[in-house]
Amino acid sequence: MSESKGLKAKHQRLVLVSLALIALVGAGLLASWGLRNQANYFYLPDQFVAAPPPVGQAIRLGGMVAEGSIKTLEDGVTVSFIVTDQKEARVPVLYTGILPDLFVENSGVVADGSMDAKGVFVAEELLAKHDENYVPKELEEMSQHQAAKMAQETTVGLD
Repeated sequence: MSESKGLKAKHQRLVLVSLALIALVGAGLLASWGLRNQANYFYLPDQFVAAPPPVGQAIRLGGMVAEGSIKTLEDGVTVSFIVTDQKEARVPVLYTGILPDLFVENSGVVADGSMDAKGVFVAEELLAKHDENYVPKELEEMSQHQAAKMAQETTVGLD
């Protein structure tokens, strides 16, 4: 009579499936632990004012740049402005760096950063949004015919 050593095929599959599930759960937990500080929560100005985020928490603030609020500070590279929701909420923002070309008053902006201890949002990155009537600076002075001709010239050979 022959004795079989080890596990039967059915039990081997059960052990392999169990190990695979444990490995997947472990990988998911490691990934979520590693990315815990990388998540940015999106706030609109009224949400920011109603329930301010904790100091230092990475967030993304979106809204409109309030008219008359853009001011360049003495160092020449730091800009202060106010992000609003066109209603009551107003959030003061500080940004140090080169401003996007489309960054102007009454335009949309999305700022990545965090709130400091004084209640000011300190932006590390600014993304300016344009409206549906956006025209690149290079094409502003051209007629529609000239712009269409330039567009056609730049797309020749891309087919």
